[in-house]
Amino acid sequence: MKNRAGLPLSGPATGAVAAGSDGRTRDRLVALLLERGAATAAQLGAELGLSPAAIRRHLDAMSADGDVLARDAPPRDNRRRGRPAKVFRLTDTARSRHGRYRYDGMAAAALRWIAGNGGEAAVEAFAAAQVEGLEARCRAAIEGAGDEPIARAEALASALSAEGYAANASTIASGGQLCQHHCPVAHVAAEFPQLCEAETAVISRLIGTHVQRLATIAHGDGVCTTHIPDPRRVEPAPSGAAATSSAADLSTDHVTSTVRTDK
Repeated sequence: MKNRAGLPLSGPATGAVAAGSDGRTRDRLVALLLERGAATAAQLGAELGLSPAAIRRHLDAMSADGDVLARDAPPRDNRRRGRPAKVFRLTDTARSRHGRYRYDGMAAAALRWIAGNGGEAAVEAFAAAQVEGLEARCRAAIEGAGDEPIARAEALASALSAEGYAANASTIASGGQLCQHHCPVAHVAAEFPQLCEAETAVISRLIGTHVQRLATIAHGDGVCTTHIPDPRRVEPAPSGAAATSSAADLSTDHVTSTVRTDK
């Protein structure tokens, strides 16, 4: 089997990527079914940008796992022509297990309404307002950490852990890293990255320097990783091919010492 680029799909790495993609698609299906109650494969496919056949493959797997039930859709009129459409809904067990998605679905629906009525600027304003309380609480928690960015990052990691983000700070050769191992809004932020951008702006203001997000849970990464440049190693911004190499180096930089703050 080949991908769209004509390359063969084989090997353990491909399997891992496919499994991760399938998991994220099924998470989105769960969120939609919690939000809507029931829907056809065509309706779900239109919402997710996938073909009904692709959606049915996921629904069949979810049905085999006991997460989804199907029934014939009621006819729109008295004429019964062809094969009736199937309507899918979550089982009671799945609804109980995935209850957290109910709130994600409501939040995503609210943000879609905001975007539809106020545009991108309204979504950005909403995201900024949502993190105001978090910023105020974390700012109070890191008072006394001093002005050094890495020390402030360590104090911020402790404050974020208290907020449920399971965070830790690390010192690396090019500065520092702030890692968040949990994101309470990951499923909504996957559709509305403005939430991640607002949070990154908060981290930058609290640490007192420019920071760079290298990875996010909402984007499918395992951890939200924020790079904190060492102010003593400020260098001219690279350009062209050098910029690509420099960005890649950040994610693989050697960790010289680590300060765990999520225990």
